[in-house]
Amino acid sequence: MRYYLTLMLAITLMIFSSCRKDFSADLSSGNLTFSKDTVYLDTVFTNIGSSTYNLKVYNKSTHAISIPSVKLGKGEDSFYRLNVDGTPGKIFENVEILAKDSIYIFIETTIDYSQVSNPIYTDEIVFDSGTNLQDVKLITLVEDSHFLFPSKDVNGLIETINIGIDAEGNGIDINGFYLNDNTTFTNEKPYVIYGYCAVPENKTLTIEAGAKIYFHSNSGLIIDKNATLTIEGELNNEVLIEGDRLETQYSNVPGQWGAIWLRAGSKNHNINYAIIKNASAGIIMDSIGSNSNPTLIIKNTQIYNSSNFGILGRESNIEGENLVINNSGQSSLACIIGGTYNFTHSTFTNFWSNSFRQYPSVLINNYFTYSDNNSQVVETRDLLAANFTNCIIDGGDNLELIIDKVEGSEFNYSFKNNLIRFNDLNNSYANIPEYNFEDESHYSDNILNGNANFKSPYSNELIIGENSDAIQNAAISGTQLVPNDILGVLRSSPADIGAYQHISFN
Repeated sequence: MRYYLTLMLAITLMIFSSCRKDFSADLSSGNLTFSKDTVYLDTVFTNIGSSTYNLKVYNKSTHAISIPSVKLGKGEDSFYRLNVDGTPGKIFENVEILAKDSIYIFIETTIDYSQVSNPIYTDEIVFDSGTNLQDVKLITLVEDSHFLFPSKDVNGLIETINIGIDAEGNGIDINGFYLNDNTTFTNEKPYVIYGYCAVPENKTLTIEAGAKIYFHSNSGLIIDKNATLTIEGELNNEVLIEGDRLETQYSNVPGQWGAIWLRAGSKNHNINYAIIKNASAGIIMDSIGSNSNPTLIIKNTQIYNSSNFGILGRESNIEGENLVINNSGQSSLACIIGGTYNFTHSTFTNFWSNSFRQYPSVLINNYFTYSDNNSQVVETRDLLAANFTNCIIDGGDNLELIIDKVEGSEFNYSFKNNLIRFNDLNNSYANIPEYNFEDESHYSDNILNGNANFKSPYSNELIIGENSDAIQNAAISGTQLVPNDILGVLRSSPADIGAYQHISFN
């Protein structure tokens, strides 16, 4: 037995000794190939680390090779960081790649804007030297910005904002901070916000045309009681509001930040020419400030990729025109618990494809529910108005409009000259009065299940083409016509339904 074990050990050693000859590496001859010749790290904010990018390095020869050096061109002074096949650093020696194999190089950066002379920061990964030298370029755009975030006290506790009381009577606090006074966000450089930025009572936040606001995860904007939000975007100089992940792969990812929350009792909000992207809820508007005057007037604004709602109005008073909302995890527009809503020449669609969607593009109701001693309580509120004129209501489902009425309060609604997707295949809604599209007291001159002919709805391109049934079917009398579309194009007479005048896609 001892002889057998000794023999097996000898054979094993011989096998591994012979295999080692196969792993002997030749010096690199400068014939490496790469997955890309330039690595673009997209835009980073000063002193905020980038995402991790990768480069694959291939040895296509039939022999293992050893690369004498792999390093950043600026060496240890570079703002880039590398990880070569699992080892972090900036300079590496004798990097081996097996025959017909490859290695990964991972690349990150953190750059202080004040330490660079050019906002386009470049370096290169250099492989070998002399006649065998090869390189891959690295390019990053660095943006200086205003950073707003909650403070910490001497004990390290982060500043919080109280947003209500839970069922047990305990306060609900979130990480956030209050602006001290009337405040203006300018367009000089972007704003990067961590936590919820709150506008205190009787103060106004004004956002200038061309300003860029980037929210970190679990962040957003809160406008408190008697406070006001004014967004002063302009045609071709919109205010951009989105998450702070600027890499290409995040450009249309829903739910990257929280919401713009216009709280109960806030007032006189005006939003014009804004683009709001990738939130959990683009705008939440709570409670009527005035039955006669809108609490929120929103015009020429686009809201995309909200993981829940584009606009959620709860017993609120909202007036909108040239408004475009698409790609929402629940509803693009939810007008619930009553209120007053007036929308003209707007496009409400929902081509959400990330998961199952329970709600339509547009949801209207006049009630809310809550539990009381294990029983469900339903309370109604007056729906004073839900008026839609010259609007497109469309999406990827058959039913993109739900009007959910509970008896016990006023319920006023009107749809004029709209293009509406409501394809009741099983006639499930045939006997519900709210869906009697022949009832002229609520519906007039609407087009059911027409062809909107959007350019590319799943990519948030909602302009309509020459084959659209919306062309020249808008109402034209009085205030029902908004003179220019969201792109500033003069509307014809009669005009096209929706936020856009049609174009040719050719």
